Amino acid sequence: MHKKHREAQGKLQQFAAQYPVVTVTGPRQSGKTTMCRMVFPQHAYVNLEDLDQRNFARSDPRGFLKNLRGPAILDEFQRVPELASYIQGLVDQDAAPGQFILTGSQNLKVSQTVVQSLAGRSAMLTLLPFTVHEAYGKTAPSWMHAVFTGGYPRIHSQELDPTEALGFYLSTYVERDVRSLSQIHDLARFEVFLRLCAGRTGCLLSYSELASDAGVTVNTAKNWISVLEASYIVKRLTPWFANISKRLVKSPKLYFLDSGLACYLMGIHKEEQIATHPLRGQLFETLVVTEAWKHKANRGLPDNIFFYRDSQQREIDLLEDSGVGLQLTEIKSGATIASDWFDSLLWGRKNMPRVISCQLITGGSTQRIQYDVKVKNWFNGWD
Repeated sequence: MHKKHREAQGKLQQFAAQYPVVTVTGPRQSGKTTMCRMVFPQHAYVNLEDLDQRNFARSDPRGFLKNLRGPAILDEFQRVPELASYIQGLVDQDAAPGQFILTGSQNLKVSQTVVQSLAGRSAMLTLLPFTVHEAYGKTAPSWMHAVFTGGYPRIHSQELDPTEALGFYLSTYVERDVRSLSQIHDLARFEVFLRLCAGRTGCLLSYSELASDAGVTVNTAKNWISVLEASYIVKRLTPWFANISKRLVKSPKLYFLDSGLACYLMGIHKEEQIATHPLRGQLFETLVVTEAWKHKANRGLPDNIFFYRDSQQREIDLLEDSGVGLQLTEIKSGATIASDWFDSLLWGRKNMPRVISCQLITGGSTQRIQYDVKVKNWFNGWD
């Protein structure tokens, strides 16, 4: 199987040259193990999903670490989080860089462990599924194909049927990770909840509405969203606040981190269904917004993107606040550019502070500058 170069490799190598520990988190099957083993072929490799290795690490952590005899990759580290304090002891004695590469697919458990025991000793890197360039090289497919297929590496490298592969992924994820992260007893109801979330990708998140539709309490809905976020299934995009207006929307927007999984959960089992689907615009927006997150994560950059919406229904889909100024992005799935697509960007440029650039990302192939706005196609939106 051909192993593709990942955009995050450079950052991984840099961190391993600077810190004794590098922690790589991300969803299951995003390619963490493949990338780490490719970048560090000389490191010993241990998968803590393996029951024997896990029992060894738990029962005799010092013996387990001594047995590694050199730098090591410890896969699915959240399985034995107590190892962190022993690793801390070792790297405090010898702070040579690149000794331990830890991977984990449960953000909450891994992050808490690193913060508690390895603060200042570990760099953190998030690896999400393939970007569109990692998946397709320089040849853009239709955006509907990209949305339907999603970015999980195995689907691309093994040319799997996305519907089948994502069905297996979902059953594995629900059975294993959800149960280990939270006491969810009613898996059938949780799956209904998950499908309701998919139908809301790219929308404002109303916990009360979601809870009512799923037949659960608001607190349960909040807990389940947290579980989905901790396992990199969904992510919340927070609204940006400034003193332009006091009547700003304060709810976050909800996005699936993989558009293919959102399609599967919506019952879209053929690419052709997307063209006439009522949620095609939301799916396109999901693709573009997750590309922005991947671009940041792969470069180890802060997650400084937001959206803007006020009581007059003025909305800017993405707003990047670099500290120096704001970059505004409008997202439209259509291919034929209409003049009113620029309205919110032109309003933002006039009324928001420190706007340094505006871009319009579309589902077409046009690239030009219009009204001093960069018009870009979806495939090259974050170049």
